[in-house]
Amino acid sequence: MLNNIRKIRRECPWDAAQTPESIRPLSIEEVYELSDAIIKNSTPDIKKELGDVLLHIILYALMAEEKGQFNLKDVFDALNDKLVFRHPHIFGDYKATTPEEVSKMWEAVKLKEKGGNKTILGGIPSALPSIIKAYRVSDKAASSGFDWNDRHDVWAKVKEEIAEFEAEVDNMSQEKAEAEFGDVLFAMINAGRLFDVNADTALERTNQKFIFRFNYLEQKAKEQGKTLKQMTLEEMEALWQEAKTIHNS
Repeated sequence: MLNNIRKIRRECPWDAAQTPESIRPLSIEEVYELSDAIIKNSTPDIKKELGDVLLHIILYALMAEEKGQFNLKDVFDALNDKLVFRHPHIFGDYKATTPEEVSKMWEAVKLKEKGGNKTILGGIPSALPSIIKAYRVSDKAASSGFDWNDRHDVWAKVKEEIAEFEAEVDNMSQEKAEAEFGDVLFAMINAGRLFDVNADTALERTNQKFIFRFNYLEQKAKEQGKTLKQMTLEEMEALWQEAKTIHNS
């Protein structure tokens, strides 16, 4: 396969013209397509999208090799060194027997790693989507001990933030309402983390569910010779309930 990719890179005018900068947006797209396949639990699509992501990894390495920077073996070697360094409980004398102990150990190890993170939150990419970033921020903070002693205590924080958001909405303060709404979202993402629910995954599943039900509603309206604007809310609600019985997940 690697020889075929090299050949394509040399002989295909389009592939030969590509640079890391030009394929970066495509790489992001491929990762999102893999994410979508995982959400949908489609084994054939997961296999396909993993191949597409792997192709991009190989292409980046080949482009670097062409410039004499590094090659694919260097990528593997660097990854292997990182894995060994970050798993002293496997390859060293460190003792960690639970996922929680391992998570706390990781953050301490990363701070000691050559060229690694200088602060606990330093390794979080600034370009991450906000929901994913919030989850990572709270998870990393928790790994250092900055967390609730009892996870059920998070509900008091959620209720507090909702009340503050509601108050600012009533005060007609757009800027403050936005800030408080951000606090509500962050508190809810924290709650999800504490109860092993990934907010990004949960929201995307809800997105897919809503899309299915709304498309069903729209299609049924067309079958009746109507647009959605011509239907009453009661009629739309009845069709919505039908959709729920078909795809109630």
